[in-house]
Amino acid sequence: MQTTQYHWSEIGVCAEVSYFESEASLNEVVEYHVMLHVLPAKDLFEAQYDRLRKAEALLFQEPKLQGMQVVLKRVFLSDAANQASFLPNEVCLSCIQQPPLDGSKIAEWLYLQKGSQVSHQKGCVVVDHNGYRHLFQGRMLCSSGDSYTQTKTLLAQYGTTLQGFSATLSDHCLRTWFFVRDVDTQYAGLVKARREYFAEQGLNAHTHFIASTGIGGVPESGNAIVQMGAYALMGVVPEQLRYLQALSHMSPTAQYGVTFERGTLVEYGDRAQIFVSGTASIDSQGQVMHVGDIVGQTKRMWENVECLLAEGNAGLEDIAQMIVYLRDGADYVVVKDMFEREFPGVPKVITLAPICRPSWLIEMECIAVVHRDNSKYRNF
Repeated sequence: MQTTQYHWSEIGVCAEVSYFESEASLNEVVEYHVMLHVLPAKDLFEAQYDRLRKAEALLFQEPKLQGMQVVLKRVFLSDAANQASFLPNEVCLSCIQQPPLDGSKIAEWLYLQKGSQVSHQKGCVVVDHNGYRHLFQGRMLCSSGDSYTQTKTLLAQYGTTLQGFSATLSDHCLRTWFFVRDVDTQYAGLVKARREYFAEQGLNAHTHFIASTGIGGVPESGNAIVQMGAYALMGVVPEQLRYLQALSHMSPTAQYGVTFERGTLVEYGDRAQIFVSGTASIDSQGQVMHVGDIVGQTKRMWENVECLLAEGNAGLEDIAQMIVYLRDGADYVVVKDMFEREFPGVPKVITLAPICRPSWLIEMECIAVVHRDNSKYRNF
């Protein structure tokens, strides 16, 4: 991955940018990940959001980003109940209350592509290129029932959406995100509902699960306990997919009753993409390591992520973007310094978001993109 940064001091916004340009094809698809950070200026949310929108416009005027199309946006809010109404109703946009810990009220992750056909269909962002079809959906909400009922409802609704594209959850969904209000009390219902629904769809420890993050986050709707986002891929053959476990460092998730893959790899002719699930400081027996030690947990988390990437013939240097979740905002200064030293320039955001086990102080997810030269598969 290559990285660059843009600083617009006149509006107080900076952008961390990574990009992947294939070496294999003149008709390549270029991928960009961007993390936009609003520099705190003691202003209200509306003013910060206005500065962020101006930065988006300036971003697309940069020579390297001209012609890019937005595939998805995720906005991290400090107070969703009072801020979400300012955001437009765009298919590509989702938002969640996970306060950025740099003191701002908003941050934004953008995933951009050039060379693809991007459209909006049936509530999804649909990306078509070279015989592949990608389906992105966010902002899935349910406003009635407990966490178990809402999760079951959301998964069933998502299954219906996929059917509209002649796709299924078991064959085509590669990545999910579950944001849970009060994760310490509500996560168990999500886990139970997901496990039951996956079993109904034929997904179990002997087949495969789906890469996922299940993390604390407050949905924009006051009655919603769970918010869901998902990514599905059509047009691949089964051999292009591989599920990463890093068993030398982490236990199978089913060992402690949850049903997700540690990571999922997709092989293309010119590149591979790796989707690393929410990963924390865990050992091969499923136990939390370095209890109470934020530095120790951060280092072990990196080690686990590195092991997952290595299983996919990639490394930490191939990470295109990352989202870091902290249980205790007081750990931000220490963690920020560690990440800046280890991953300078890589698009990242550090948010306040409790992890599903109280003794886990930190969790991260990431996407990596690495060059390939594989004539068995079509290019991305």
